[in-house]
Amino acid sequence: MRAGIAYSFWFDPPAMFTCTDHASATTCDGVTRRDFLSAGALSAIGLTLPGFAKLKAAGRVDPKKDGKSCIMIFNLGAPSQQDLWDMKPDAPSEIRGPFKPIRTKSDAFEISEILPLHAKIADKFSLVRSCYHTAAAVHDTGHQMMQTGRLFSGGIITPHVGSALEFLKGRRGDLPAHVILPESMGPTGGNMPHGQDAGFLGKAWDPFVLNADPSVKDFKVPDLLPPKEIGEVRLERRRLMRELVDSSVRNFEYSEQAKLMDANFESAYRIMTSTQAREAFDLSKEPQKVRERYGLNRFGQSCLLARRLVERGVRFVTVNTFITVFGEITWDIHGSKPFTSIEGMRDIVAPMYDQGYTALIEDLFQRGLLDDTLVTCLAEFGRTPKINPAGGRDHWPNCWTVNFAGGGVKGGEVIGKSDDIGGYPTERPVAPNEIVGTIYQALGVDLHTELPGPQGRPFPVVDFGTQGIQELFA
Repeated sequence: MRAGIAYSFWFDPPAMFTCTDHASATTCDGVTRRDFLSAGALSAIGLTLPGFAKLKAAGRVDPKKDGKSCIMIFNLGAPSQQDLWDMKPDAPSEIRGPFKPIRTKSDAFEISEILPLHAKIADKFSLVRSCYHTAAAVHDTGHQMMQTGRLFSGGIITPHVGSALEFLKGRRGDLPAHVILPESMGPTGGNMPHGQDAGFLGKAWDPFVLNADPSVKDFKVPDLLPPKEIGEVRLERRRLMRELVDSSVRNFEYSEQAKLMDANFESAYRIMTSTQAREAFDLSKEPQKVRERYGLNRFGQSCLLARRLVERGVRFVTVNTFITVFGEITWDIHGSKPFTSIEGMRDIVAPMYDQGYTALIEDLFQRGLLDDTLVTCLAEFGRTPKINPAGGRDHWPNCWTVNFAGGGVKGGEVIGKSDDIGGYPTERPVAPNEIVGTIYQALGVDLHTELPGPQGRPFPVVDFGTQGIQELFA
């Protein structure tokens, strides 16, 4: 190994053990720290906690719901409620916009004509039309609150609900408990955390991030399996990493932290060499007609990959519809470059989303997976009731729509109501912590469950007093 390299390992409770090798020796095959980490799976390691049994005994997790999974589709950029889910056909033209509502398979609601495939399966999802928050109207704040239940404050970053779920329940088999597709959120203008990591729980509970476009030809997962140039001998040397630690820290082998490190490492090794993991990410196993049904684009193939992952035991998959609001056509319809126009949403974004989402719901239903898979489509805020001078709509956190399907959710329902212009909730206002609380409850986690927060102090998964949206469930 090279001289002076520091190795860090994360444990539960969140504490970092660091040892430094001051030797100048190099292994015979030239393995470096970069080689050791190049498979990338160490960012996705985690433990199946013995604490899970304690949580079950304390009534904090529901063992009957342990088989449930969640796919969170995050509509980065924020769709327009007035143009999609909560149309106002009787409002003035600058409010109602250019699109007409159409009837759906649900008697409870109509939606936009630019989502015709959604209309055909409207009996399988329910709308929440009264979401709101009172924080700044910037993308990052909404990303944080809608995925963690809290706004970043005082240096405390609350973990993503998927990371907290992995901490509380562990993983099933070799696959990570939380996967992000196709990659983590990029810049959206606020330079703040997006809420897509494990926050104060520590790096060991970060999600496994695909970091690849699953729609490209010869798609492979770059960080799942060891690169070809790293042979079996090098991989075996990684298994012997603990010997370096033992030579550096006396009696470390007998400590509880050493046992945790071994378990973490074995977990990472299983991912890198697992047939189960390799097969789960292999989209070439899918018939071409299935791939085409989802759409041969990044979002559609991410939805298909999400189905494959939950089908094989992944607890939580986050699908980012877009990665950034800059330089691509997204839901961020300000109307002028570098953002999107309403026409761009109509012609590019909505058809792609309509196809990918409906294929996912139908596929889960046909395979008997929908009852045990919560699919939630979220966004950071809505759009302004009035169309702006550029012909678009701007940021609006005062009211917007999200939807839920599967996982015990009653389909074809509407929760909440907005005013005549879609600007403010008038019935059943729903805050971000209630959205996150709903996800926890659907997956069997009691909302009084606590995580080991900063400095080891107890930290509830959501703020005390938070309730989920009980009306969604049968």
